[in-house]
Amino acid sequence: MARAIDPNQEEEEEEEEEEEDGRSNSSRQEKKKKTAAIQNKELGVSCMLNTEVGAVLAVIRRVPDPNSQFASSPEEHYDSHLLNSLKSLRALIFNPLQEWDMIDPSTYLAPFLDVIQSDDIPASATGVALSAILKILKLEIFNLKTPAARDTINSIVTGITSCRLEKTDPTSEDAVLMRILQLLTGIMRNPTSVLLTDHAVCTLVNTCFQVVQQSASRGDLLQCNARHTMHELIQTIFTRLPDIEVREGESSESDTEDADIMGTSDSGYGARCVVDIFHFLCSLLNVVEVVDMDGGAATSSDEDVQLFALILINSAIELSGEGIGKHPKLLRMIQDDLFHHLIHYGTCSSPLVLSMICSTVLNIYHCLRRSIRLQLEAFFTFVLFRVVNGGGSSQLQEVALEGIISFCRQPTFIIEMYVNYDCDPAFRNVFEDIGKLLCKRAFPAVNSPLSSLQIQAFEGLLLMIHNIADNIDENKNSGANGHYPVTITEYKPFWTAKCNDEDNETWIEFLRVRRAQKRKMMIAANHFNRDEKKGLDYLKISHLVPNPPDPKAFACFYRYIPGLDKNKIGDFLGDPDEFNIQVLKEFTNTFEFSGVILDNALRTFLETFRLPGESQKIARVIEAFSERFYDQQSSTVFAGKDAVYILCYSLIMLNTDQHNIQVKKKMTEEEFIRNNRAINDGKDLPREYLSELFQSISNNEIKVYGETSSSVLLMTPTRWIELINRAKVMEPFIFCNFNISLGRDMFASISGPSVAVLSATFEHADEDETLHECIEGLFSVARISRFGLEDTLDELLASFCKFTMLLNPGAQPEDTLHAFSNDLKARMAILAIFTIANKFGDSIRGGWRNIMDCLLKLKKLKLLPQSVVEPDTPSTSSSEILKHFKSESGVLFPSADARFNSRQMSGLIGRFSHFLSLDCTEEMLAQAGSDFEQNLKIIQQCQIGNIFSSSSKLVDDSLHNLGRSLIFAAAGKGQKFNTSVEEEETAGFCWNLIMTITSANLHRFLVFWPSFHDYMLVAAQFPFFTPCPFAEKAIISLFKICLKLLGSDQSDRLSEEFIFKSINLMWKLDKEILDSCCESITQTVSIILTEYPANIQTQLGWKSVLHLLSVTGRHPETYDQGVQALIMFMSEGSHLSRTNYAYCIDCAFGYAALKISPLEKSAKILDLMADSVNLLIQWYRNEYSDPGSNISIVSNTSSSSVEDGSKILNSSSFTLNLFIKLAESLRKTSLVRREEIRNHAVSALQRSFALADELGFTSTTCINCFNLVIFAMVDDLHEKMVEYSRRDNSVKEMKSMAGTLKLAMELLNEVFLQFLKPLSQSPGFRTFWLGVLRRMDTCMKADLGTEGELKLRELVPELLKKMITKMKEKEILVQKEDNDLWDITYIQIQWIAPTLKEELFPEEQF
Repeated sequence: MARAIDPNQEEEEEEEEEEEDGRSNSSRQEKKKKTAAIQNKELGVSCMLNTEVGAVLAVIRRVPDPNSQFASSPEEHYDSHLLNSLKSLRALIFNPLQEWDMIDPSTYLAPFLDVIQSDDIPASATGVALSAILKILKLEIFNLKTPAARDTINSIVTGITSCRLEKTDPTSEDAVLMRILQLLTGIMRNPTSVLLTDHAVCTLVNTCFQVVQQSASRGDLLQCNARHTMHELIQTIFTRLPDIEVREGESSESDTEDADIMGTSDSGYGARCVVDIFHFLCSLLNVVEVVDMDGGAATSSDEDVQLFALILINSAIELSGEGIGKHPKLLRMIQDDLFHHLIHYGTCSSPLVLSMICSTVLNIYHCLRRSIRLQLEAFFTFVLFRVVNGGGSSQLQEVALEGIISFCRQPTFIIEMYVNYDCDPAFRNVFEDIGKLLCKRAFPAVNSPLSSLQIQAFEGLLLMIHNIADNIDENKNSGANGHYPVTITEYKPFWTAKCNDEDNETWIEFLRVRRAQKRKMMIAANHFNRDEKKGLDYLKISHLVPNPPDPKAFACFYRYIPGLDKNKIGDFLGDPDEFNIQVLKEFTNTFEFSGVILDNALRTFLETFRLPGESQKIARVIEAFSERFYDQQSSTVFAGKDAVYILCYSLIMLNTDQHNIQVKKKMTEEEFIRNNRAINDGKDLPREYLSELFQSISNNEIKVYGETSSSVLLMTPTRWIELINRAKVMEPFIFCNFNISLGRDMFASISGPSVAVLSATFEHADEDETLHECIEGLFSVARISRFGLEDTLDELLASFCKFTMLLNPGAQPEDTLHAFSNDLKARMAILAIFTIANKFGDSIRGGWRNIMDCLLKLKKLKLLPQSVVEPDTPSTSSSEILKHFKSESGVLFPSADARFNSRQMSGLIGRFSHFLSLDCTEEMLAQAGSDFEQNLKIIQQCQIGNIFSSSSKLVDDSLHNLGRSLIFAAAGKGQKFNTSVEEEETAGFCWNLIMTITSANLHRFLVFWPSFHDYMLVAAQFPFFTPCPFAEKAIISLFKICLKLLGSDQSDRLSEEFIFKSINLMWKLDKEILDSCCESITQTVSIILTEYPANIQTQLGWKSVLHLLSVTGRHPETYDQGVQALIMFMSEGSHLSRTNYAYCIDCAFGYAALKISPLEKSAKILDLMADSVNLLIQWYRNEYSDPGSNISIVSNTSSSSVEDGSKILNSSSFTLNLFIKLAESLRKTSLVRREEIRNHAVSALQRSFALADELGFTSTTCINCFNLVIFAMVDDLHEKMVEYSRRDNSVKEMKSMAGTLKLAMELLNEVFLQFLKPLSQSPGFRTFWLGVLRRMDTCMKADLGTEGELKLRELVPELLKKMITKMKEKEILVQKEDNDLWDITYIQIQWIAPTLKEELFPEEQF
């Protein structure tokens, strides 16, 4: 079946075929282009070779004598083979056209190499041939794939090093040497240079250095080029070192030469040549020059060569980097030879050489610090520290100091120094020594300007402080704990201890403990030098040695702790005690004598202590040394340790003989050898060995006593050998990053001198930049101090506060103001201090006192803005009081305050820069107006208000100290007042600030206020303390705090108790305060009762509020507000509870009995008091579940007390006790002078008893109620009535009192009848009834005048009749044989009211 053809598909296929044809054509064209390019390149090479060959032949054929026109052909003077080879190369070039990268390069190189090696060829021809070879290398005609490339590149090296020069003029020779230098560089830059053998590379370098040496006597241009070429060769060679693989045999650390494998290696040159070249460079440091001195000759180091060598060594290390560590021989050379030279020449060279040495060591530190732990310590100890401490000229000191600072600029240097050295007891405190050295050199001299060295050291110190601060800021969120000092509670091995735990926190703790142990070790060393026994006891007390004692721990103490008394060490080690002998053995085991000759080992050993004087002690020490030395020797020189022992004694004697000036006849070498015959197990020691020992001792004395602590340390060969031996077994250098805990400990070790330097430099500096740096240092110290170093910041703040010129106690205000206005330092200091307070308040403790002193001085000088000094007057409503609460603190409150962090440091410092620029320009000062206005602007920059309004961000300790400073300042501590007004203003200002910080910290009121309360107690005990105005201002502020607390959601029982405790403390200091502050107190208490009664939860709170309302409301100006608040509170009744009921009744009594109280107000209060019985009944009915039933009435905060209080509230008798309290208050009111109030009180009491019937009175409570209330009221009224009757002109008062007594007697009767049943059931009813009858009799017989007596005499019989009749009806008063109540009543009636006898007791008439 035929397939239909789609026209569109056919078109697409045709288009695809066309595209394929196009691509194939394009590919063919590209191939043609490439082929053409290759052919053009080959043609170009051919042309170049042809040109160079022609140039060489032309120079060779040139007529030697230009004046001779018919000289024979020059070709006759040269080797025909040389010319033929050049001509043969020319013939080969174009016939046919060669593929040059595929043929043996020697074909076109050999003729040129023959030319440069020929003795007869002129220098000009040699130069042309050298240029031709250089062109061939630059064009890279042959490459790594070219046949015989290896042989070719090495043959070029051979040819160059065999170059022969016909002696001509110096200019031509210099030109040829320049070409040779270019060619050396061209060889190493050629890709095939990797095929060079180790020998060829070394030959290149050696050839170049020969040119360098020759150029010394030639022109500067050749010398510069030669040194530049040498530099390029070293760079090229050592750049390849990281890529060089370690060959078999090269990883050995043996000093013996390896087999020559470089000729057979296919990988080109390797580490062997690098080692040789580096060794050669190190040897250049020892090049000396002969100098004529006083007719003789002396040698000194060639500084020019040393500098050149150091430059090359620096380049080699920079380019090799960590690759050096892969090659043990090269690494060992740096560890030993190089460092030995650097340390040796570091202290005795020029500033330029020392600078290069410091750069070299810094480069080694970057690349190889893991392998140079001991060497780095030695470099700092024996070079940098020694020079900076005065071991050289001032220029040398500056270079050494700059070297130290260069190290400190490295990001991790200071933390790694601290971890590797300061935290290891076997090393010196390198970090601490650096810090203290910088402080020492930076400390300014008195009355002298800062020198360049001091400024340099100060900048270095700041660099360290900033580094610590910056890293702490970066790691502050790491969650690390343990920012505070470490305490050692038990012994932990630390001399050789390792932390195998990979956890970072564990490792940090391990380091901190070791550091603490090391610090205590230094203290023990100090004790040891004074008293050996005390020093060793301190080791035990401080848990630095185990219990029982371990000899190894004591041995390490003697061995590694610097500064110990070497006499005492020797005496201890030589003691015959068994423990001392064990310590001696462990002490000698700390030395490494492997590969060390005897005299060097003995020097090292005897440098650590002084040999004791007794021969037996010396024998024990030398015996221990001999055993250790013999055990570590691999040679067969000694047959046994006895031979070592005898020879050691002989060496000590030889040392004394050779170096004691009292010995006139010195021992000869032959005598020494003869004296030591047959000591080696009956045989002689090798004569050469003994001769070498003799020469060594004769030329270099063994320092038997070692160095004292005051001597200058030198790096002796013995010390260097010991260092290298220790390095073999020492733990490698530890890499680490920053940690907050370690950073805190680091700064703690240098904080004392650092603070002193910052303060002294700020005091003596005159340059703005230096002052600016001091402020930066202050900020960094503040950033560090947040982690347990608050005392350091306090000390620094105390110093800077002195610079403000505000704290001079003897200065007059106008003098202080003038000094402040004209002293840039003073204004910088004040701005810095308050900036610290704003941004780093967390870190301030005792420093708040100094800050407050400055603030109060500013207020006294009227430098605070007016809005600060005169706060707004508070309103009477609570909402407005709370709204304007902050403005009353007497400080400014910025709208926002961003928390300080490290990112803000630049902005903060920028603000200081702006301040400096403004303050130092006279024009700007003139524009700013007067000095006073300028000062105000500076104070506004301080943002003082922010310190207090943002105090919620302060930690607890800082807040406590801030409050203490304010409270003590308000009490006048440290203040000097000229007037009482000034004292009052200061107290008010301080209490307003206390109110501000309390308002900002209500969420943690219980955290700080107990301390504040204690500070108030302390302040009250200050000498010469006066309660006013301290307590007067305090109570006003405390009530505002109370109002703020009750109005917030932070109020709780304990907070409320504490604030009312403080309020009560203040008014009890001087009760007159309640009169002077009555209006403010009444206003605040009224607000509490009307707006926040539901928020008062404690008995103390209610007691304080109601008591103060009662006391302060007695004044005419406060009465209306107070009584209104009380009436409103009692009328509402919803907040009246068993907790506050008694205090409310006391307060109500106080207002009702006031003379100034209007009758209607008193009557209203008495009615409310009587109506409150309904609440008592309600509480009694509801099983005591009222709004206050769950509130304790005790102020003790313990749980047991709270439970006891709840039991009291819920007891069955408590409600009756409250009723008695109410009744007693009404009884007291019945005794006031005004009759209306007395009578109303009796009526209120009558109504109260009428309502109280449901309170469950028992017989006992009824009798108690009668005794405490009714009987007492009747007795008191009768007494008052009698008293008035005896006064002249008091008839009216007497009659008034008689009327009240009449009402009281009626009340007695009513209550008696009301509670007759429970009363009769009491065992004491007989006595009670006699009391009733006695009071009736008293009233009947009162001498009150005709009218008064008539009233009572009419009333009493009537009352008696009612009572006796009721008693008879209830069968309480019945004639019985066993009850004398009837008889007693009958007898008493005869006396009281005889007229009632017949009516009431008709039975007795018969």
